[in-house]
Amino acid sequence: MLHMYVLPGMHKLPPLPYDYDALEPVISAETLRLHHDRHHKSYVDGLNRAELYLEEARRTNDIEYIKYWENELAFNGSGHILHSIYWTVMSPLGMGGMPGPRTVYHVNRYFGGMEAMKRQFVDATVNVEASGWGVLVWQPAWERLEILQAEKHQDLTQWSGIPILVCDVWEHAYYLDYQNRRADYVNNWWQLINWNEVERRLVAAMNGQVQLVWD
Repeated sequence: MLHMYVLPGMHKLPPLPYDYDALEPVISAETLRLHHDRHHKSYVDGLNRAELYLEEARRTNDIEYIKYWENELAFNGSGHILHSIYWTVMSPLGMGGMPGPRTVYHVNRYFGGMEAMKRQFVDATVNVEASGWGVLVWQPAWERLEILQAEKHQDLTQWSGIPILVCDVWEHAYYLDYQNRRADYVNNWWQLINWNEVERRLVAAMNGQVQLVWD
């Protein structure tokens, strides 16, 4: 895996790895189109604006609005990263395979089994306050998996944790299809998990790598 140095303001919206209607009936084509083309793009655009402002601030030593732009950097950068992972860890129904050997080993070792991990992940994701994410991370600080909640995109972060499975529970991810039935969305979403991708992301994370899109 080759990591490309990204110049300030040069982040791009990654393409979806499937057609807009590929995740139906769990996620509709309309939801997917709006979510990817508008919402994710807004985070990419916001990240680019923040980076370009901060580049100019470094050049001119003008830090009057540094607090605002640092917040924009964290919010939009985290939104871009999490959404990029979110698209890849989903696949059409019946196409996601089974959990891989490393995934099963580390889930069993820490959570006691796949069903226990699923229950905690679903419960944590459903109960995120306001808008946010459920996130399964590889935590290199203690060499194991962990489940976290993320409010907005960046709050409640556990430093050094590398996301390998994420579920978006901002309302724009599910409201057209499920209205306020977040639990129905999360439980149905579980059927879309691309376990081959989760395994690949776990292996990469164990090597200290975070890949937004694959070469």
